[in-house]
Amino acid sequence: MNLKKIAGFAAAEEIQDGQIIGLGTGSTTHYFIEKVGMRMKEEEINVMGIPTSYQSFLLAKEWKIPVTTLEEHDVDIAVDGADEIDPNFNLIKGGGAAHTLEKIVDYSAEKLIIIADDSKIVNKLGKFPVPLEIISESRKPVFSALEDMGADPKIRMAQYKDGPVISDNGNFIVDADFREIDNPIQLEKDLNSIPGVVENGIFSQMVDQVILGTSDGVEVLK
Repeated sequence: MNLKKIAGFAAAEEIQDGQIIGLGTGSTTHYFIEKVGMRMKEEEINVMGIPTSYQSFLLAKEWKIPVTTLEEHDVDIAVDGADEIDPNFNLIKGGGAAHTLEKIVDYSAEKLIIIADDSKIVNKLGKFPVPLEIISESRKPVFSALEDMGADPKIRMAQYKDGPVISDNGNFIVDADFREIDNPIQLEKDLNSIPGVVENGIFSQMVDQVILGTSDGVEVLK
C-alpha cells in the first residue's frame, strides 16, 4: 500500500474548479500533482499552479497544469509535504532543498494542507535535522552561530555530483541537527536572524489541515 499516494490523491479531491494552487515539492506532492492533472483531464476542471521548485514546475508541465506566479495571482490553497509534523502542526521541511520558496508560497496561501504518510507524525520536532538555505560565503559564521545554539551543522552533499547540494536559488543547503526542539516557533525566528541564512525549514503556525496516508486509509487532522 502506497501511503504517500493515498494522501496525495485525497488532497487532490479538495481542489475546486478555478482555484490557484500552491504546488509543493517532494515525493508525496508528486502524487498530488499527478491527481490534479488527472482531474483536469477527466472532470474538465480549470486550475492554475504556482510551483515551489523546478521539480513541481516540470511535473505541472507534464500533467498539463498551467503555471503562474505570485506576481500574477493570489494562492487559494497550497498543498505540500513535510519531513516531520508535531501535535501542534509545526513542521520540519526542506528534505528536498526547496523550503525557501515553499515557505513563501505556503505562507501566502489562504489555506495550507500538508500531506504525508503517518510515519511523519512525531511528539516533538528534531529527529530530522533542520535544513537551512545559506549564502555560500556565510558558511563559517553561520556554522559558528548554529554551534553556539547547540546544533551540529553539516553542508548537504550531492549524491550524483561532486560537491554540495545547490538550491534552485543557487545557495548551499545546511542540515542542522538539534536532536530535540522544545520551542519550534522561537527557533524558526532565531535561525532566520543569523546573517547569511536565507530561510530555514521550520514551518510554525501555518497549517490548516493535515491529510495522512495510513494503513487504514486516509486520516484528516484539523
